[in-house]
Amino acid sequence: MSITLARKQELVKEYARVEGDTGSPEVQIALLSERIKNLTDHLATHPKDFHSRRGLLVMVGQRRSQLDYLKRKDAARYETVIERLGLRR
Repeated sequence: MSITLARKQELVKEYARVEGDTGSPEVQIALLSERIKNLTDHLATHPKDFHSRRGLLVMVGQRRSQLDYLKRKDAARYETVIERLGLRR
């Protein structure tokens, strides 16, 4: 369910705006998206795991907030992140 260190570093490197950037909205959204994907796969095999389901909903809300923030601040970056991650909105 959690992201391996190697995968996390790979995501940070891919979405970072500058070297060593881990706090930009793009990186945070990418990491949340990876965790959401992993948790969704977990819930497909464990449908009665309601505690993890609540955690998933919290993460989806956090990602939505980050996306809303990015859209307010820089619409072009928002569009780029949405396209790169393959999100619907």
